[in-house]
Amino acid sequence: MKTGKFFLLLLLMLSGSTMYSQAVNVAQEVQTQSKKLQKAVDTKDESAQADSYYRIGEAFFNDGNFSKSEGYFSKAKTIYEKLKDNPNIEKASRRLAQSQEKQNKISPAISNYSRAAEAEPGPSRARSVNSNDAARLSSASPEMKAEAIQDNIRISEKENDQADLAMSYSQMADVNIRQKNVQMAEENLNNAYKISKKEAPQQALEINRKLTDFYVENKKFDKAIEAKKKVLKEAFVKGNSRKEVEQIQELADIYIRKNDTQGAIGLFKKSYSIALEKGHTLEAQKSVRKLDSLFDVSGNTGASVRLYRDFLGKLPELVAKDRSLVDNKILEDTEQRITQLEKEKTLKDELIRKKNIFNYGLIAALIILIILVVFIFRTLKKVQVRNKKIALQSLRREMNPHFIFNSLNSVNHFISTNNELEANQYLTRFSKLMRGVMENSTEDFILFRQELDLLQNYLALEKTRFTDKFDYEIDVDEHLNTQSLKVPGMLVQPFLENSIWHGLRYRTTKGFLKLSFKKDKQHLIIRIEDNGIGIEESRKQKTEHQKTREGRGMKNTLERISLLNNLYKQNIECRITDKKTEPGVSVEISYKL
Repeated sequence: MKTGKFFLLLLLMLSGSTMYSQAVNVAQEVQTQSKKLQKAVDTKDESAQADSYYRIGEAFFNDGNFSKSEGYFSKAKTIYEKLKDNPNIEKASRRLAQSQEKQNKISPAISNYSRAAEAEPGPSRARSVNSNDAARLSSASPEMKAEAIQDNIRISEKENDQADLAMSYSQMADVNIRQKNVQMAEENLNNAYKISKKEAPQQALEINRKLTDFYVENKKFDKAIEAKKKVLKEAFVKGNSRKEVEQIQELADIYIRKNDTQGAIGLFKKSYSIALEKGHTLEAQKSVRKLDSLFDVSGNTGASVRLYRDFLGKLPELVAKDRSLVDNKILEDTEQRITQLEKEKTLKDELIRKKNIFNYGLIAALIILIILVVFIFRTLKKVQVRNKKIALQSLRREMNPHFIFNSLNSVNHFISTNNELEANQYLTRFSKLMRGVMENSTEDFILFRQELDLLQNYLALEKTRFTDKFDYEIDVDEHLNTQSLKVPGMLVQPFLENSIWHGLRYRTTKGFLKLSFKKDKQHLIIRIEDNGIGIEESRKQKTEHQKTREGRGMKNTLERISLLNNLYKQNIECRITDKKTEPGVSVEISYKL
């Protein structure tokens, strides 16, 4: 028998896991509002969207499903806030606060009552009522709570707002119970019940439940039974079989608290019979479980077995008649459609937002590009001057006396031709170059930017001397840290001098020299390329004195590289070759970073 009962209970739990009691009008109202919501979303009517959310929340609130009503009131309030619709902000905020208070979420309820009060500019009934409710929840003093409630009672009586008046009487009863004033609590609950049964049946049932609980807590079982029997005679209960079953079950629970087992069994049998007749599956299931518990207590196992057999036999017919299951399924599907609609709306809004961001970004990029192009054209003439200031490579430790002699001859030529400006410019560059060489002549390694500056000055001087012989370009990899990198000083200059003096100056047309610094993993690659006459042709055109001088300079440079490798484990490599497909020389120096 126990195994069979366990199986049955499991079956009932599974079949009832998605069942919840909702009045037919809730499903119908939610379905109607979901269609309006779809239309409002399609037409982008945010006010209509908020109205639909509010009405759905109202349907759930009136049916006692406060957790769901909270969600929809919150959505409505958010949209009303966006639209700055103060009257509706007040309405939605108040209903949201009431839903939260019903769930004992006191802090957010206080916040929303306060927001409802703020939404009403100037003195008004709504502002006063909401302020009183916020004060009632915030205050720890029963006297201050009672004062706020009494003020709301006066306002509701004056405005003839029966729903709020009933709620205020119920709240006052809570204060009376806390103060252990039994007589006033009973009086206020009865007043609340009388008012609400005409205007708000669901609220009346809640107040009746609070009243009977109050009587039971004070051991006044007969009064509790009398109050519950009274509500069973009300038209709004007799006309709704589901509510009738629920109230009979609550009455039976009072008999259990009174230790009247037989009276409770009789009432649960009655509720079970009505539930079977009207097709209320969950209510019938609850009655079966209660009866089974009572039969176990009284030791009447046979009655429990017969009850379960009866329920199992009638279960298929009961489920088939249960209209609430269909309504609940409709309601569930409708809420899923609303959720899907909200997701689609969010996705559309996000797509529109991203599209706008892209468009604005594209416009901004075009503006920046235009500004950049204009800036580039304006600064093209300044590139050569700025390139001369870029710090590159090192110069050799001692300047070539022949170079100094030729430099001074150039100055003399500028002066003799009355070209004082060129002479001044040349002397300025020359003195700066000499100063840099002297300052760095004692160091084996110098900062890359300092070496680069010396090299720039050197090339500028040679360019001034051989104006029509060559142009040059210096290219520095942007990935190089030019501020902290150190390199051997005066390492590259001899190769540049060879390119200019022994290659480019013998061309019949203007030549080109390119110096580049690239980062390749853990190495610095230095390349010097020219389109001069080449190594072999240069040797043919030079005198014996020039060959001796060139060999001595190159030999010293190669010996210095060898010494650096030995002392500092730098692994510097140097390769000098004639170009294969065109005139000129290529020099590549590899230096480990």
